[in-house]
Amino acid sequence: MSPYESINDIFRAASAKNGNVVRRKIANVEKFATFKYLLKEVQARGFHLVETGDQYIIICNTGQIKVHC
Repeated sequence: MSPYESINDIFRAASAKNGNVVRRKIANVEKFATFKYLLKEVQARGFHLVETGDQYIIICNTGQIKVHC
């Protein structure tokens, strides 16, 4: 599987298609693709990307983000 297919598989998930949250381990993203490519694809879709601990959290929604704490 190419890096591009790996990242695009994230956005084919039912959660992504329904505007929900998808998370992936940072190590897995780096194993199969690159952060740079992930970021490019998230931005192209107007989604949001958060990094916490060993996870990337992709908010598959173009709405405004408010962080409360």
